[in-house]
Amino acid sequence: MKKLIIPDSEIVIMVLQDEIRRSLEARYDHRLHSVLLVAQGMSCREAANYLGDAPRTVEYWINRFLDEGLAGLADGDRPGRPKKLSASQIEQIEKALRGSPSEVGLEGNLWDGKTLSAYILKHFNTELGVRQCQRLFRQLGFRLRKPRPQIAKANPELQKEFKKNETMGKG
Repeated sequence: MKKLIIPDSEIVIMVLQDEIRRSLEARYDHRLHSVLLVAQGMSCREAANYLGDAPRTVEYWINRFLDEGLAGLADGDRPGRPKKLSASQIEQIEKALRGSPSEVGLEGNLWDGKTLSAYILKHFNTELGVRQCQRLFRQLGFRLRKPRPQIAKANPELQKEFKKNETMGKG
């Protein structure tokens, strides 16, 4: 059988290793392969060189496998940064968003990221950035709306008629 050659193999290897690191399933499978290679007689150093890992990392995986079995090869929780708001605070925010900002002592008629940030600071003494507040809107199922400017001294009836004609032309 003819030997197959992958062009630019160094780049392909880096791309494949990045993909393995990115996927939880692929990382677990990669660890399984390292244990399999050692079980078949390779040393940790040989398996590490073969798979592109550090020998100490493969040793660590083998020891976890010996101590905990297959569960030792699974990724643990990666909780990240602790949340700034509790579940009850988020419930309170959701209730407040169902009303207007003026109902909770803030200026304005519509909620936006800046107003929500001010509300959270005022009621929970917690700073949350405008962008994070905009994400919170979406997480809670709200949409951000911007008010349309009204022209001073404009005839409301003519504006309504114009809007009807404007939307009819679109389609």
